[in-house]
Amino acid sequence: MAKVLLLLIAGIIALLGFRINSFLKPPPLPPPLENTWWGPGKPNSGQAVVKPFTINISDQVLKDLQWRLENHRPFTPPLEGIQQQYGMNTNLLKKIVDFWKNEYDWRKREKFLNQFPQFTINIQGLDLHYIHVKPKKSEGLKVLPLLLIHGWPGSVREFYDILPILTTPQKGRDFVFEVIAPHIPGYGFSKAAVRPGLGAAQISLVFKNMMQAIGFQRFYAQGGDFGSIILQHMSVLYPEVVLGFHSNMCVVNTPQAYLKYFLNSFLPSLPWWYVKPDHYDRVYPMGEHFMLRLRETGYLHLQATKPDTLGVGINDSPVGLAAYILEKFTTGTNKAWMEEEDGGLTKVFTYTDLLDNIMLYWVTNSATTSFRLYSETFSKAHMDLGITRRPVTVPTACIRFSNDFYAADGALRETYPNLVHLTDEEGGHFAAMQLPRVLADDVFESVEIFQNIHKKNS
Repeated sequence: MAKVLLLLIAGIIALLGFRINSFLKPPPLPPPLENTWWGPGKPNSGQAVVKPFTINISDQVLKDLQWRLENHRPFTPPLEGIQQQYGMNTNLLKKIVDFWKNEYDWRKREKFLNQFPQFTINIQGLDLHYIHVKPKKSEGLKVLPLLLIHGWPGSVREFYDILPILTTPQKGRDFVFEVIAPHIPGYGFSKAAVRPGLGAAQISLVFKNMMQAIGFQRFYAQGGDFGSIILQHMSVLYPEVVLGFHSNMCVVNTPQAYLKYFLNSFLPSLPWWYVKPDHYDRVYPMGEHFMLRLRETGYLHLQATKPDTLGVGINDSPVGLAAYILEKFTTGTNKAWMEEEDGGLTKVFTYTDLLDNIMLYWVTNSATTSFRLYSETFSKAHMDLGITRRPVTVPTACIRFSNDFYAADGALRETYPNLVHLTDEEGGHFAAMQLPRVLADDVFESVEIFQNIHKKNS
């Protein structure tokens, strides 16, 4: 009986070990994604045509907006002693709405937004809108294609200050960028899918096809927020097209990382420490950081489960849209601003800049379709692909801003084994708008490293 019991225990341990190993091991690559037709009508195999695009919103849309701003229901006053802890403070919201009604001039902003060349192209049934900026001076320099992708609740408006830097020759660099910055499908002027299933993996294929249709077989890529997630998927699924991946929100989503974070909280001083000592307070105490993450990601749970219900209210009320988005520009830029009456917004942004971004959601009626990106990416079918659990093998650079989502050095090295550049800077989630020079400099530095790697390997 003792021998039978020992054999049984050994068998259970072996089975448990096998299960744990299978759980921790990166899943295999999924089968190649299909070139699904996401738009209306029947698929066609015609050549993708690039068409010039100019933003030109009708007077009717603007009159309707003005009426809604002037006739919103009275705001519920905030509780005594509360700034932004319950979300958007309505005293602050009133100031922003008054500015929107009386000082913000869309026709002037429309000219501002049209300053860069814009185009549309139909890829897999989706009319995609993108900005395409070439350097004005490039004599004697290499011109490198750079795909730049925004996230939520952003838009291509985030890039208006960084585009001139990226496309201007920099001292000591022998290259400059030609930047392609598209709106994600369902955002801004890029059309949304008419059928379910268009998550980050499928969008990575759409953007790969878009870049190749424009004329770039291989290119560099930069993204933050959902732009980073889409490009992480692209780097795993199509590493042959990504010359280098730069992210200001490197995502780590592996069981090993969560397990090691947990163990490291008990044994921080061991030689295999997972978190740099000077970054310890960005991860621990785990309970405190978990509660912070839970509090600040309520939008994610709503958008990942009931995007259309949420979208009804947000699409119907410009004031609701502003409150929903601007709250993220407060806590996403600096969580300490939650305790400030003005939300800290004008420390780094202007109301005009922030309203430009909101207007790109309003005039295109794209709140609901932007939310669906979450429900499609965090669906069981998409998560079962396991792409974010696989290592990114293309040369990668990460810049971590102090008030953004954080991944420790050890976690980054597991998900990005070819991490060749890592920078830490003070700043927040919307880096391209807040710190365009800092972000651009890091992109230039990273791509120089990428190029040197390619030279060595060629």
